[in-house]
Amino acid sequence: MPTPSDPAAPPVPSAPPVPPSLTAVVSGPAPLGRFRACLDSVTGPDTPRHGYGVVVAVPADNPAAGALADRRALADPRLTVVRLPPGATAAAARAAAARAARGTHLQFLDPATDRLPPGAAAALLDALAGGPDVLLCDHRTAHWWDDGVPSGTTDLLTAAPGVTTLAAHPALLTLDPLPGARIVRAGLLAEHPDLLGADGHDALYLSLAVLLLARTVARRGVVALVHHRDRPAQRRTAPAPEPDVFDQYEALHRLAGAADAPAAVRAALYDRMTGDYLTALARREELPAARIGEFFRRAARHTAAYRPAGHPRPAGLDGVRHLLLAHGAHLGYRLLRTANDRRRAAGSAAGAIGSRAAAARTRLRRRTAQARPLDPDLAVFSAYWGRGVACNPAAIAAELAELAPDIRRVWMVEPEHAELLPPGTEHVLSGTRRCTEALARATYLVNNVNFPDDMVKRAGSVHLQTHHGTPLKHMGVDLRDRPAAARGLDFDRLLERVDRWDFSLSANPHSTETWQRAYPAGYRTLDYGYPRNDVYHRATAADVRAARARLGLAPGTRALLYAPTHRDHEARPRPRLDLPRLAEDLGEDTVLLVRGHYFHPDAFHPDASRAEPARAGRHPRVLDVTGWDPVEDLALAADALVTDYSSIMFDYANLDRPIVLLADDWETYRAVRGVYFDVTAEPPGPVARSQAELTEVLTDGSWRDEAAGKLRHDFRLRFCAFDDGRAAERVVRRVFLGEGEESLPPVLPLERRTPAPTPEEAGR
Repeated sequence: MPTPSDPAAPPVPSAPPVPPSLTAVVSGPAPLGRFRACLDSVTGPDTPRHGYGVVVAVPADNPAAGALADRRALADPRLTVVRLPPGATAAAARAAAARAARGTHLQFLDPATDRLPPGAAAALLDALAGGPDVLLCDHRTAHWWDDGVPSGTTDLLTAAPGVTTLAAHPALLTLDPLPGARIVRAGLLAEHPDLLGADGHDALYLSLAVLLLARTVARRGVVALVHHRDRPAQRRTAPAPEPDVFDQYEALHRLAGAADAPAAVRAALYDRMTGDYLTALARREELPAARIGEFFRRAARHTAAYRPAGHPRPAGLDGVRHLLLAHGAHLGYRLLRTANDRRRAAGSAAGAIGSRAAAARTRLRRRTAQARPLDPDLAVFSAYWGRGVACNPAAIAAELAELAPDIRRVWMVEPEHAELLPPGTEHVLSGTRRCTEALARATYLVNNVNFPDDMVKRAGSVHLQTHHGTPLKHMGVDLRDRPAAARGLDFDRLLERVDRWDFSLSANPHSTETWQRAYPAGYRTLDYGYPRNDVYHRATAADVRAARARLGLAPGTRALLYAPTHRDHEARPRPRLDLPRLAEDLGEDTVLLVRGHYFHPDAFHPDASRAEPARAGRHPRVLDVTGWDPVEDLALAADALVTDYSSIMFDYANLDRPIVLLADDWETYRAVRGVYFDVTAEPPGPVARSQAELTEVLTDGSWRDEAAGKLRHDFRLRFCAFDDGRAAERVVRRVFLGEGEESLPPVLPLERRTPAPTPEEAGR
């Protein structure tokens, strides 16, 4: 019988080539909103159904991300979820996910920064024909001001498409070190397991190491990645220290030596390294001050040690910087930098001397106050641009008085609102010497908007941003494409104010994700609930009766709170309802409590200074309560809420009482302002499109029927997630008393909460 080696034996057919397949490997810590966006991009309807898979590595200490990934895996068989132990490093997460991957090629994505653009997965799969070790692709960068900035390296990727080597094109090392823009053959990773498993090796090492080891490199102009580039301030509360760039470059140089890389490749690696070091030193504000000297010394050692023999230095000023770095001349480098800074400052100051006397006096007062130490027992509160004691800051101040009475609570108010403060409120007037001194010396600063632009945040002070509602409409930098709503807002100045925040308070996951996107900075989010809503879980039947009595509501009266929002496209608020007619149509037992937006205090009554209910629209059962404080009294007294797009709906939902939405101009509002979701599709109750429909809803019983209750329940699950009556306590214990998260009262699930009694239950 012939054997395979016998010339007479028929040839053994070779195995058919394995068709390329792609696995997206998602690993690393990320805010839930970014994690969701990354998952959406790798599992969307435009991704291939065959030859494509997704592996997601989720640490056990991130249950929200794990639950989201599990839900997606149940609906999509292409997705595999890998559980990691708590505190797993980025390298361990990447390695664990890669072991579970089944594709011939892998794309590594960091959910905190990466997502696929539409159609990218299918384009990548097509581009893998031929099975290169590494496929290099293009990317776009997403900044807060632009979601699609070109990479700047497109020409390098498209100049000579096809298969090449790094030796033939050393300039490929200059590409941005983004693992997601490098599709790597799984076999190459298997041959070199240390590429993924070594702690301290991050995106830089992986991105350059696969090129040093690849036998074949393909490049395409396919945009395979959208990479979010966070502002420096967003990184100041990074969950873990960044991998040491010096250790990574040392490992890369060792790898280049072991792989016997050509001289041109080593020179390109050296230029890449020194360029990164000089860029980091130029952006010194991103380096901790205490580390600049150490960074310079280590960079100088590498610049001298790894320089190839005879390698030329750059020309011009860059060459001078390079020379100073190579010689370890830190003093000379600092003198050069100082001279350049002074030259730029002199140029920008030309002609800017005008009327600065008042500003100079303010700066002098501030510097004098800042020369004194922070007062550990001083907290400055403000709300709604100095309008008075209100909202979340007021609830926090009240709780602070109970739990830490030794801390002084001083309110910053505008002069025209001072006379409306509760008796005995310690306060300072905006713009005065006392206000400047208070802001400069306070350890704690609490506001539901922002403090003045010229306020300087001191080291050691704590700034808590409480916000003043759950966002339906676009906010912050999301307004950059909404000029009618932004009204000339200076986004750079806005972000300077946001950079002062240490904590950002949230009432629900939707708000958490929205604030992180709309106000990108390095604050820590407190998912504690809104303190102003605590009263809705603590109020008693007596409190409800007292609120109604203060408003003069007779027993047996149905009170409907009508609270329209502000519209950016209207110079003055336009009445959306004929209130007297509505009151007549609803009958003698109904009173309308009408609360205008605080931007328009006289919308329903000419006397903006009143603090008592007034007749609006000349009808005895239409009461203008725009000037009534607190608004929580109105909510407790009302049997139901009628609103359009005001954030009061999210707060009122805590009471589990009927809500009716009047959405007569929803399409216009959505187009002008921009919204985060369609509230008419996910409403808290029945939706009316006109006064006639509203009247019908309020008279036929559908305002509080079973269907309305189901809508309200679903709405509460989403938007009342953290509000359980103990939000203020959690804030005070965490921010002012310094207690750890583990010692704070946990948020009660919705089914275990007891809202305040309804007026009917309270006996009206």
